[in-house]
Amino acid sequence: QVQLVESGGGLVQAGGSLRLSCAASGSIFIINTMGWYRQAPGKQRELVAVIVSGGSANYADSVKGRFTISRDNAKNTVYLQMNGLKPEDTAVYYCNLRQIRSNYWGQGTQVTVSS
Repeated sequence: QVQLVESGGGLVQAGGSLRLSCAASGSIFIINTMGWYRQAPGKQRELVAVIVSGGSANYADSVKGRFTISRDNAKNTVYLQMNGLKPEDTAVYYCNLRQIRSNYWGQGTQVTVSS
């Protein structure tokens, strides 16, 4: 089993920055994909960014150029650096890990951006 714990959420003003962290523990394979998803009130959960073990990453168009995903394989940790935050970024952000025959989710961390 795998456990994911997110941290770094909070309240910031528009234009500010936050850095989210997600630490994974348990039976983690060498090859896996980690990512960040978010869900705002009344909306579906959407993919924000994903990154594979080798470091290749993909982003949603809405965050490209503002957010950066990275990972530390030795620590089994994934990060999301969020710059130029906008009120529409307000949501609960969830960490995700996918590996063969398994899919895991974190508890979620609240990000609120005031106008």
